Amino acid sequence: MRPYLRAANVTWDGLDLSNVKEMNFTETESQIYELRPGDVVVAEASGSASEVGKPAIWRGEIDGCCFQNTLVRVRSHHALPEFLRYFLLLEARSGRIGAGAPGVGIHHIGSTRLAAWSMAVPPLNEQRRIVAEIEEHLSRLDAADTSLDAAAARNGVLRDHAAAEAMRGDWPTVPLGEVSEVVGGVTKDAKRQSDPDFVEVPYLRVANVQRGYLDLKDVTTIRVPRSKAAALVLRAGDVLFNEGGDRDKLGRGWVWSGEIEGCIHQNHVFRARLNRDFDPRFVSWHGNTFGRSWFETRGKQTTNLASLNLTTLKAFPVPVVPLADQRRIVAELEERLSAIDALRTALERAQRRSASLRRAILERAFRGELVPQDPTDEPAEALLARIRAERDASTPTSVTTNGRRRSRRVRSEGEERRS
Repeated sequence: MRPYLRAANVTWDGLDLSNVKEMNFTETESQIYELRPGDVVVAEASGSASEVGKPAIWRGEIDGCCFQNTLVRVRSHHALPEFLRYFLLLEARSGRIGAGAPGVGIHHIGSTRLAAWSMAVPPLNEQRRIVAEIEEHLSRLDAADTSLDAAAARNGVLRDHAAAEAMRGDWPTVPLGEVSEVVGGVTKDAKRQSDPDFVEVPYLRVANVQRGYLDLKDVTTIRVPRSKAAALVLRAGDVLFNEGGDRDKLGRGWVWSGEIEGCIHQNHVFRARLNRDFDPRFVSWHGNTFGRSWFETRGKQTTNLASLNLTTLKAFPVPVVPLADQRRIVAELEERLSAIDALRTALERAQRRSASLRRAILERAFRGELVPQDPTDEPAEALLARIRAERDASTPTSVTTNGRRRSRRVRSEGEERRS
């Protein structure tokens, strides 16, 4: 049994060794696939072309560790491993490796394509200067990103605090079911979807109903009876509550404003249609602030999931506040949140700029613009000649079993493995 790396262990930030699996390797396979300090491992395939080519350096963190066929190992011939890793990081981040990784569903770069990849090879001393300059720039960006992440986390806390403070009050309450019509949504009936009386309509799922906003980037459709579609069609002002998921999703919701004509909601999303004495945004903000703990304590817990039923939601206590005061509270709250959201937008813009700067630093480095050249360095031609001579002198080892040549692929644990 040997530990081995998988694609899941390679991230954009380096190696994640929190979950390293083991499988059987023969002694011969271990000699071929054991990693050495300085090896660069590259993610060989992904369902997304933009994820192909993620590189990381192995520094001998685990004795005897090997690698699986979802990775390609790049072992340097006189190029600094750090230099290789930054070069491959640029090629992957720029999308060039992804563009060179064909596939339908899964994109593969493969060791043959990667071995043929062209790269500039400066003298070793210049490689060292380039790596040092890259790391100095990136360390400053890392510090800036840490500050931005901390500010973004504080921004989220500030938003929650502002909402809770605005909604705080010693008010009498009334059950939601007494001041609104509360109904569940539609379920799929695959057996009858071909019925001619069925119509196809857009519908909201739990993923579309967030806390304080609606995410309508991905709204799917469903076939339901025409009468059901008519009964469940959403109207502007309907308050939506999530029925379940993890505990943080219980009761999470927002107000429908008529964004999609003829839209309905699934059975995991409840709809409350309030009477005229209640402002929908006031009720929704109440559910998203003080209602969170109420829903969490009353949600039915199953394995890894929690849910609300219709009876529980109808019992949800809604503050009884004059309508004019409800609207004033909502206006004041949303004015505060707009300033907080503007700060969040600025933080997100800064984070995107940081990512662009990282790529720009690498682009400059591999165009030869990041550090000055030194005429006293050994010429790159001499380095290349030495690399070629050493490669020509080496003889590839062929691994055979029972006289037959075997492929170099290693499959995951539980599958037949060929080396």
